[in-house]
Amino acid sequence: MLIPELLRLAAAEDGGGGPDIGKMLGQFTQYGIIGLVVVLLIVGVIVPKYVMNNLMTEKDNWRQAFEKERKAHQATREQLAKAEERGDVAVEQGRTLNTLLLELGHRPDPARST
Repeated sequence: MLIPELLRLAAAEDGGGGPDIGKMLGQFTQYGIIGLVVVLLIVGVIVPKYVMNNLMTEKDNWRQAFEKERKAHQATREQLAKAEERGDVAVEQGRTLNTLLLELGHRPDPARST
């Protein structure tokens, strides 16, 4: 029997819902180890070496992209922290200048402030 024929028989015996893996394995037992390997290839339990190599290469590429992105986010966080420090320094300098001007007797005109 051919593999498509076995799949059709398994689907027909099941009532049309889809092939039953247990029945397929039972039908392939007459073919021994080769039948088992074919079923495992069809189901996707085992994959050829080139497929595994492609998957490992893709995994490594995603890992490298993730590490680059993490470094970029860390650099952005550091730059934001520096910008916040600069903003705090500017605000503190403004408060100090305002306090100094008030102590020297300068009263700001509220109508002129924008």
